[in-house]
Amino acid sequence: MKRNYKVLLLVFLLAFASCSFTTKTFSDPDKDKLLMQVITFVLQQGHFDPIEINDGFSADFFQDYIEITDPAKRYFYKSDIEEFETFKLDIDDQIKVADISFFNLVNSRLLQRIEEIKGIYKEVLSKPFDYSIDETFDTNYENSDFVKNKKEMKERWRKQLKFSTLSYYDDIYNQETQAKEKDASHVMKTEAEIEKEAREATLKSIDVYFNDNIDDLQREDWFAVYVNTIVEEFDPHTYYLAPRGKEDFDIRMKGKLEGIGARLQKRMDYIKVVELISGGPAWRGRELEVEDVILKVKQEDEEFPVNIVGMRINDAIKYIKGPKGTKVTLTVKKVDGTIKDITITRDVVEIMETYAKSSVVKKEGKTFGVINLPAFYVDFQDYKKLNAAKDVKEEIERLKAEGMEGLVLDLRNNGGGSLPAVVDMAGLFIKEGPVVQVRSTGSAKEVLKDRDKSIAWDGPLVILVNEISASASEIMAAAMQDYKRAIVIGSKQTYGKGTVQNVINLNNMLRNNTSGDLGALALTTQKYYRISGGSVQLEGVKSDVKVPGRFSFIEVGEKDKDNPLPWDEIDAADFSPWENYFDYENTISKSKDRMGHNEQLKLIEENAKWVKSKIDETVFSLNYKKYKSDIELSEQEAKRFDAIADYKTNLTFDSTSYEKSLFEKDTTDLKEKRNRWHESLSRDVYIEEALNVLTDLKMSYAVKKVATIKE
Repeated sequence: MKRNYKVLLLVFLLAFASCSFTTKTFSDPDKDKLLMQVITFVLQQGHFDPIEINDGFSADFFQDYIEITDPAKRYFYKSDIEEFETFKLDIDDQIKVADISFFNLVNSRLLQRIEEIKGIYKEVLSKPFDYSIDETFDTNYENSDFVKNKKEMKERWRKQLKFSTLSYYDDIYNQETQAKEKDASHVMKTEAEIEKEAREATLKSIDVYFNDNIDDLQREDWFAVYVNTIVEEFDPHTYYLAPRGKEDFDIRMKGKLEGIGARLQKRMDYIKVVELISGGPAWRGRELEVEDVILKVKQEDEEFPVNIVGMRINDAIKYIKGPKGTKVTLTVKKVDGTIKDITITRDVVEIMETYAKSSVVKKEGKTFGVINLPAFYVDFQDYKKLNAAKDVKEEIERLKAEGMEGLVLDLRNNGGGSLPAVVDMAGLFIKEGPVVQVRSTGSAKEVLKDRDKSIAWDGPLVILVNEISASASEIMAAAMQDYKRAIVIGSKQTYGKGTVQNVINLNNMLRNNTSGDLGALALTTQKYYRISGGSVQLEGVKSDVKVPGRFSFIEVGEKDKDNPLPWDEIDAADFSPWENYFDYENTISKSKDRMGHNEQLKLIEENAKWVKSKIDETVFSLNYKKYKSDIELSEQEAKRFDAIADYKTNLTFDSTSYEKSLFEKDTTDLKEKRNRWHESLSRDVYIEEALNVLTDLKMSYAVKKVATIKE
């Protein structure tokens, strides 16, 4: 049984498991306490490197929870924090017995302070701001302490609101100036009128924030934050998925959902349509439009509709979504004020941006292919039907039909996904052999292998990565690098996530659960290692050809997160490098030389440094003239980076014949989306260099093969 459980953990990088660690029963009727019992048990029994819940844990958790609850220090008073601190070394004891007294105290105080702040911000915004005063606002809240009294709290909010209003003031002033330049007869608004209008815009914006976000949160939402802070003390990738979050996670991994295909937002008690997903039922129906306000929802088997005005958006969505083939009638208010009933038949909505896509490009008489993979997606219920490896294989076959002589696999910004998918995908490029090694605490390592001897593509291969490429992307890049199967081009190192998560459905831990849905826990259960033995944890995958990018100087990797697991290594797996005639060393040397003299990359690096310097600037003037001067200086400095967006290669990208056949019967805007993608590829210096490398590999293959034959 234990062996089967270990295998189950290996099956999915992020998969829903129906497992139980023990026969232990949990029976607390209080749902919050029951959730605490289950989660702490799962953490201690199942985490790769469980930490002791002691006074040290308690102190760290206290600091993190206060910071997450009030990061800008604009709700709590110093006296609140002092009261909370009496629990600082007791939280661990509370957690062990599922006591949530600390949460109850902090949460009730937070809700009290939020109500008080509503009066403060309205009072502050009822009076004009004086932008001639020389004062500053620091956006780095670590530089400030909690306020001592209401007077200080009002002053903190005054500066925050004045800073927010300043950008509105500048926008309106610029609009008035431009209108005057276009039409000399235009009567410009006075400074007082501009100030008042800007202040009203801030008031409207902050009203929306409190009404549509803060006030929409229920106790279970606040408690989910508390629970998540506990689990993230173990490592950055162990996190709690509340019931709604569990559903969103599944949608992200599948890249599809069942519903009407519309993105919704709450705006002051009203649910508004903000986007129609291309190809979805609402998009096809052509009746529902962006900016429509949904007032009522009626199911096909119901006589009367449900009024959703004022309803929490998550609750409203439950009425609007539904199984494929069912009908829902929406009563909507159009922009012109008319009321209309729109009936939509729900369907499976595919979020195509999630899926693999390919393009063909000609260069110096040779045909190359580019495959972009945003994620290693999978359908947990039917792996054979939907997974990234299967789709990439299909794209390879389509590119081969176009005469492809080299392939670029673009994994930039790919945050990972399914472990089986990456093992299968690596197998598309090698005959057979190990792909990745995984290890659980106290257990021997297991080597996950490609056992399919067939090869989808045995030609030149380049993999593009950046600092955001993580997890499964790193497994793929590392395996191809270790086999000397591909040349990796990109950032100095990838994200550096060397851990494996298993999503545990917490409801499966209970027998006869009557407390409602407890959600799920993404639990770090293993670490993975390259077949050469090293971990990518913290260190990531180091590119063969290192090039600067927009994230080069920004802290975005695993090493910059709180509580990451350490780097380590194990013995290498038994594998043999790819036997081929490609001259990787010489090709890499040529690429490094080109990149070192590439003016576009030099400009990108300068821009990345400049962006980092702007991020580090946290103190801003609240004097409008000084503020305006600083903006104009920044805009002037930024102009030297305009050439980055203006860059254009002489390459032309096109869709495969297969995809072009889809355009004929296209019911979505697929063709337009592909045209935009192809345009971005033609301006991409990294893609350009990847194709240069493929060209060099092709040439080195011919030379090396002839030399080998002569020998």
